[in-house]
Amino acid sequence: MSQPFVSIGVSKQDIREQIWDHMESQNLADFPRPVHHRIPNFKGAPRAAEHLLRLQAFQMARTIKVNPDAPQKNARFFVLESRKTLLVPTPRLRTGLFNKITPPPGATKDTLRKCATSQGVRSYSVPMGLDSTALVDLVVVGSVAVSEKGWRIGKGEGYADLEYAMMVSMGAVRKETPVVTIVHDCQVMDIPDTLLEDHDLTVDYILTPTRVIATGCERPKPTGIIWSKISCEMMEKIPILRRLREREKRAGKDVTLQDEPRHLLEPGSHQRALPRRPPDGPGPEASAMGTARGSLQGEGALLTADVYVGNLPRDARVSDLKKELRELGVAPLRLTWQGPQRRAFLHYQDPATAQQALSCLQALRLGTDTLRVALARQQRDK
Repeated sequence: MSQPFVSIGVSKQDIREQIWDHMESQNLADFPRPVHHRIPNFKGAPRAAEHLLRLQAFQMARTIKVNPDAPQKNARFFVLESRKTLLVPTPRLRTGLFNKITPPPGATKDTLRKCATSQGVRSYSVPMGLDSTALVDLVVVGSVAVSEKGWRIGKGEGYADLEYAMMVSMGAVRKETPVVTIVHDCQVMDIPDTLLEDHDLTVDYILTPTRVIATGCERPKPTGIIWSKISCEMMEKIPILRRLREREKRAGKDVTLQDEPRHLLEPGSHQRALPRRPPDGPGPEASAMGTARGSLQGEGALLTADVYVGNLPRDARVSDLKKELRELGVAPLRLTWQGPQRRAFLHYQDPATAQQALSCLQALRLGTDTLRVALARQQRDK
């Protein structure tokens, strides 16, 4: 079976685009289409999910968390049919972390199938609070790409990584809790080790329509929330994250956010230290792990080395923007692509370089659309 070609030096977003383009061109997915910016609902997903029933990790599990995407619908059904407890993350974590699916008494197989759909999750579930004592025995996540080593790339919003980190912080998972992903064969590919960051979730089993792959991954999974990669914007969007932060702050942990100024601890000191920088390496995970970064210089003046690009066309690709930037001679050190939000952040070496790039980008266009360009700090403060 042909697979997308991965070249040396690619970013996570490059790999996503290759997978999405390949699955579209080869007609390997069912509704919803196109698969871009999604966990692909690949053809053969029901057959791949059947392998779950034969995994010892599944047979031994009592409580299983499964992502809410379409290709895992059958996995959710098998959990319910096996009379196990099914937990599904709430969409974008807006109202909490988990919903527990509670089928009606005497539910038939058809009813259980309905409970496993997105509509069923809304109709037959109850939210579980931060103080719940749920212990998750098995985690099932979606992926855009995954390697036989267990490296995983999601759709770029970072929610699966964040959900796992939150489960660790809540005590809902242990370091030995297995993680499974269910994908098409073409989504299994080599992923450069250099793309992995410390917040990235790895997987122990890969299920495809034709194979069960035990990755034997020995890389440690995230041990909790890395607050220095969480943005103030994300804290505003996710109430449960704010509560977890307060809990960890009371426990004496460093909960300084990525774009939050750090005050020196010495009594009476009014000096402000540099805020932490996000991890190197491209990829829209920054939308969930923090976006634009700033630098404090001089008399407390806040300058930024990042440029915000907004009003991106809905069908724009990161490669289109990169091409325009190269032609204008203002290619950034790193680019954070947030296509679903129709925006991107360009990360430059210093504020002066960012200001120079901003001047060159004022008339930037993609297709017929004129893009909105501003310094990232100015944009976020509006």
